[in-house]
Amino acid sequence: MSKRRLSKQQQTRISDNQQKRLIDDGAANTDTYNNCNGRVISHYGQQLDVESLEAETTGKIYRCHQRANLPDLVTGDYVVWERETDETGIVLALGERSNLFSRPGFAGKLKPVAANLDVVVIVIAAAPQAFMNLIDRYLVAVGAIGLKSILILNKTDLIDNSNASELEALLSVYRELNFPVLRVSARQGEGVAALSDALAGKTTVLVGQSGVGKSSLINRLGGETIAETGELSAAHAKGTHTTTTARLFHLPGFDLIDSPGIREFELGHIEPEQVVVGFPEIMSHAEHCKFRDCKHGTEPGCEVREAVARGLIHPDRMQSYEQIVRSITAA
Repeated sequence: MSKRRLSKQQQTRISDNQQKRLIDDGAANTDTYNNCNGRVISHYGQQLDVESLEAETTGKIYRCHQRANLPDLVTGDYVVWERETDETGIVLALGERSNLFSRPGFAGKLKPVAANLDVVVIVIAAAPQAFMNLIDRYLVAVGAIGLKSILILNKTDLIDNSNASELEALLSVYRELNFPVLRVSARQGEGVAALSDALAGKTTVLVGQSGVGKSSLINRLGGETIAETGELSAAHAKGTHTTTTARLFHLPGFDLIDSPGIREFELGHIEPEQVVVGFPEIMSHAEHCKFRDCKHGTEPGCEVREAVARGLIHPDRMQSYEQIVRSITAA
């Protein structure tokens, strides 16, 4: 018999119930539940690297396994744990998360990436080629959990006459929408100081295509080689997957999480009506549509379509919005 497919609402309800049971159980079994003494730095299958927050061992990393009743833990989680040996321990409970950034994994299953973030940095590069729709998908996912985004163009040292105008046209769309946009060269150091200032005091996750140079950025920001880097595939000018699991780095003035690169970012966990959170210019006009449930297609009195016709909404952004909605409703 095939496994019954759950609706998004059922998946959300199950997840909420699991989290509630976790909190109730964790609070009942440890007096220190509300005083987490560790932070997940990375995870490897069923094992986690947990950084101690206890006074005597602050900063020491312990290889831990987690109690069976806990959900998947992610980099950035605050936890209650206890030592088993001088190098190992067990995670007993999960602290309350302020947010959780996730992406679809295999077979459409939602894969949590990082928790307790202040901002998400979306990294694109002069190579591999940047696509508006991928950027917009990230903006939707980030907006859906109530976080802000910073858009980084890396590898500015690779900009030349063949790609300069296209990249500038792409970035100008987001600047005009007041998304923070920074130009950086991890190789040459251009813009790194401005990026450090923008991230000061924050916990950040870097997301983006494979090969855009996220690990190289971490190394430049940290002033040393702390993250493994890879080269673009010569055959396809696409990135190779160097980072295989999210890992948190303590850098001067802020914490930064490197995440595995991807080539596509699906939004199967997002409802069609949520897509607009990544499109503030569409959201502002949608509020004035004649019909509350306007799909911004052929409905009469659609202020969004009117705004596109008047040049108030970039046509490429409108096309990107429609593409995302179609991909979700067709899933």
